[in-house]
Amino acid sequence: MDISLEKVDRVVERTGVLFAEAKEALEKTDGDVVEAIIYIEKKASSQSKDISDKGERMVNKVKEIVKKGNVTKITVKKDGEVLLNIPVTAAAIGTILAAPLAILGLGSALISKCTIEVLKEDGEIINING
Repeated sequence: MDISLEKVDRVVERTGVLFAEAKEALEKTDGDVVEAIIYIEKKASSQSKDISDKGERMVNKVKEIVKKGNVTKITVKKDGEVLLNIPVTAAAIGTILAAPLAILGLGSALISKCTIEVLKEDGEIINING
């Protein structure tokens, strides 16, 4: 198996991945540049679908909690810092009107390792990620 810097460069140029990922793909495809590109594309597509599915499940979980009532706001945090604080009425309207955007937003929050919390009227905090 011949994996040269030139092959790695070609895979990186075509896919935009890091050198390590390009090298790994070439190793898994016995140095075939075209197969390595296809491998990376399939992997990216699979990851995108997985994130979308997780986002959709999170939106459904938030909807379920909101339907039960007594929810006042939804908070998105990263490393303890509040990034977004949404009153539940705005969140409910936004989710209904723009469900695909909400799924994308929650998927993005997952990628960036954010914590999504729902605050109930009684002070209970529900962590949606868990």
